[in-house]
Amino acid sequence: MNLGKALIAASFALLTMSGCSRAKQDAVLRANEAEKMRKTDKEGAIGKLQEATQLDRDNPSIWYKLAQVQRDKEDWKEMASALGEAISAAERSSKDKKCGWANYYAERGYALEQQAKKKTISYEEAKEPYTKCIELDPNYADCYHQLGNVYLWTDDEQKSIEFYTKAIEHNPDDVHYYGPLAELYINLGYMKEAEQVLKEAKTRGKPDDKMMWGVHVLMASVLQDRNDVAGAIAELEAAKAIPTGDGPEAVITLYNLGSLYAQADPPRKQEAIEMLKGFSLRACKGQKAQQFQTECETARSLVTKLGGSLQ
Repeated sequence: MNLGKALIAASFALLTMSGCSRAKQDAVLRANEAEKMRKTDKEGAIGKLQEATQLDRDNPSIWYKLAQVQRDKEDWKEMASALGEAISAAERSSKDKKCGWANYYAERGYALEQQAKKKTISYEEAKEPYTKCIELDPNYADCYHQLGNVYLWTDDEQKSIEFYTKAIEHNPDDVHYYGPLAELYINLGYMKEAEQVLKEAKTRGKPDDKMMWGVHVLMASVLQDRNDVAGAIAELEAAKAIPTGDGPEAVITLYNLGSLYAQADPPRKQEAIEMLKGFSLRACKGQKAQQFQTECETARSLVTKLGGSLQ
């Protein structure tokens, strides 16, 4: 090749590289614009991100941003698809570390799990990304927990116990990991194991942590199982003291506490009637009445037995 041809070839290579670089820059600019639009214009943000992926298909961060907007929309199928692309892009990239890919697998597993809940795919499909997440990052506690959920949905309780336990081992300070394990033990009749898990959760959680509501409610169930009504009442009173707003937690606590006050020896009649009235007002009218039909009938019966009225 003579000098002239060599210069022409080099110039062409530089122009190609320059064009490639501009496309990547434009992709990042569009992705940044989409980030600003995400809260107010999700469809617009998705459009910008799709343009960005066409300009640079090898940027996993852009695919991940697209997946997050799809998550906002609860479009689980598109979210899973975008995360599949993010994983492929990460694998092609020499810049990303494998440990960083674990989050892509975790999010993809979640998207597939949500599809399985809607019965559009099987739960089996969610196992692979969660397993891969753990393989890439053995300390990723949430992937153990979510894998425990999937095994529970596929009726493998022992595997579920195994992975729920590993989630706690890898992040013992996250209280929300304790409840599902304790509840599974209760459902299987392993009350001592459930109590041990819940006692550990109580040493980790803060008194006003909303996640402690479930811990106290489950402990009340354990104590009720051995006829410790006073202990169960104390747990439910602790649950009631936790600020949960006016959501379902507050409503069902009123029913459970009222029912236990009625069972106390001697019955705490006035407190029972007060709690059950509060429950009835919140749950036994309108659309909620059908959801709580059994509890509403029981509350009415208990109040009448205690000599009170829901009127």
